[in-house]
Amino acid sequence: MIRFEHVTKGYPDGFEALQDLSFEIGQGEMVFVTGHSGAGKTTLLRLIGLIETCTRGEVQVGGHNLARIERNQLPYFRRKVGMVFQDHRLLGDRTVFDNVALPLVVVGAGHKEVGRRVRAALDKVDLLKKEKLFPVALSAGEQQRVGIARAIVTRPPVLLADEPTGNLDPDLSVEIMRLFREFNQVGATTVVASHDWGLISRMGRRILVLRGGRLMGDGIAGGDVG
Repeated sequence: MIRFEHVTKGYPDGFEALQDLSFEIGQGEMVFVTGHSGAGKTTLLRLIGLIETCTRGEVQVGGHNLARIERNQLPYFRRKVGMVFQDHRLLGDRTVFDNVALPLVVVGAGHKEVGRRVRAALDKVDLLKKEKLFPVALSAGEQQRVGIARAIVTRPPVLLADEPTGNLDPDLSVEIMRLFREFNQVGATTVVASHDWGLISRMGRRILVLRGGRLMGDGIAGGDVG
C-alpha cells in the first residue's frame, strides 16, 4: 500500500528532514513511526498524505507514484487518506456533528448519507450523544476522538495519525491507540507517529525508528495492550 524508495526530503535552507529512506507497508498493516523530536516523523506522514513532496526518491501509495499525480487529482487522492493531528484542528464555531461532516460536505455527499456516516463515525468513538456540542465543551480526549471520527468518516483505505496521544494522559492514550487498532482491524492501513515508546512497544505491532531523518530500526516489540 505504501512504499518509500530512497526518499530524501530537503528544504531550501539545506536541512534534510529525511535521508535515503526505504521501506514498504503492506495493505491493511498497522505501523508505528517513532523517534525523538526532529527525527522526521511528521515529514514522513506529510509525504504519504501528499501535503509535501519528496526532493529525491519515490513515494508510492496504492500503487501510484505521488510525484506523478496532477494538481487537479489531489482532492481525489486526499479523500483516500484520513489524517489525525495532535492539536485536533477542530472548528470552534461548528458543532461536533458539523466538524465530522466537513470532509463529506466537501465532496458533495447527500444530506442523508452525511447524517448516516457522521453518526456511524461518532458511534465508533463513543460520542454520538455529543453531536450537538461545540468543541469547547469537550475534554481533550473527546476532542481527539472527534478528530479521529472526522478522519474515518469517508472510510479512507489509509489512516495517518501524527502524535495523536501527545496531549493526553496515559489512560486516554491507551484508549486512543485501541481505537486505531480497531480501525486497522477492519482494513485501514494505519500509520501512527508517536514518541511514546512505552505505549507503542506494548501494541505488538511493527515499529519504524527514525533518527536524524534516517531509518535506524524496523521490527516488532512487546505486545500487552488488550
